[in-house]
Amino acid sequence: MRKAGFLATAALVTALVAGQAAAEEIRVLNWQGYGTDEAWATEFFEAQTSITVVHDYFNSEQEMLTKLRTSPGAYDVVLINSAFTQQAADEGLIQAIDPSTISNFVDLAPGLRDAGEFKLAGNLYGVAWTWGLTSIAYDYTEVEPTGTINILWDPAYAGRVALRDDSVENIYIAALATGQNMNDPQDLDAIREKLRALKPQLRTYWASEDEWNKEFAADTFDVASYWSGSASRSAKTFGMPVGFLIPAEGAIAWLDGLSIAADAPNPEGAAQFIDFMVSAYHYMRWDTEVGAPASANAAVMNALPASAFNRQVLGNPAATANLQFMAPLSDEKRELFLEIWEETKAYYAE
Repeated sequence: MRKAGFLATAALVTALVAGQAAAEEIRVLNWQGYGTDEAWATEFFEAQTSITVVHDYFNSEQEMLTKLRTSPGAYDVVLINSAFTQQAADEGLIQAIDPSTISNFVDLAPGLRDAGEFKLAGNLYGVAWTWGLTSIAYDYTEVEPTGTINILWDPAYAGRVALRDDSVENIYIAALATGQNMNDPQDLDAIREKLRALKPQLRTYWASEDEWNKEFAADTFDVASYWSGSASRSAKTFGMPVGFLIPAEGAIAWLDGLSIAADAPNPEGAAQFIDFMVSAYHYMRWDTEVGAPASANAAVMNALPASAFNRQVLGNPAATANLQFMAPLSDEKRELFLEIWEETKAYYAE
């Protein structure tokens, strides 16, 4: 196994060096603290390619799209949730990717690698990188999970619930709680009422992983919406008593991909960086040392220890049977969801 691991790492290094781009820099647009900016990762990549990695960050998908629209030529690699990839491609914000430039492409799980959300007119616009869930995290020293999404509405946790201030995410949560297809909810009145019923429960909103961790550490809340990979990091990296629940009603599943910006100054270097990001070498260290979402690389997921969070939680077929993956959302529906959420927040504030 040691020899195999050494050979795999050596092959990765050889691939990186062989494909070294002439340019000496790539610029990456991503969420802060989300895998691409780990110091050991950028240092390894830079040492093997002589390409400096510079990061910029966003706090929402809409901010990401705005940065791409208003700063052409500023970025090479961009992290895009699959629900937004086709929109970015339609707007000419990202360019088609030649799969042959990504040596690890063949190791990606076919269902994720070939997801229709990453393709437009037969061309590939995103390389599947990670997937995970938006569901419910809780303080396991204070909370006894019941296996249902209705823990958010449990009077036992009145004033102890936190939600991400995101209209789509909260509409989806309410859709799951009312037994609906979150991507095509038919009873919006039921969703409105379900969200309004959270008023006595809600303590605060959160916007970023860092903010979630700080509020949790300050004992601001006991139960909250959260991302699976972030929950893993909160527990592993910061030693917090964080449990993660996949309710019987289902959870929001998402798939993130890495794309190349339309006017990327260094598309060759961008392809090299994406190849490194989806490699087994990067993921095993990221998940083992920091905590990560599930990898789209099927080979590396199968190699995780049985005790690993992603094998125990996301590798449990019974727990993940009712997942609903986020689908592309029309502007009209997005605006409607925002209107419902803003009305709901105004009601909370009364």
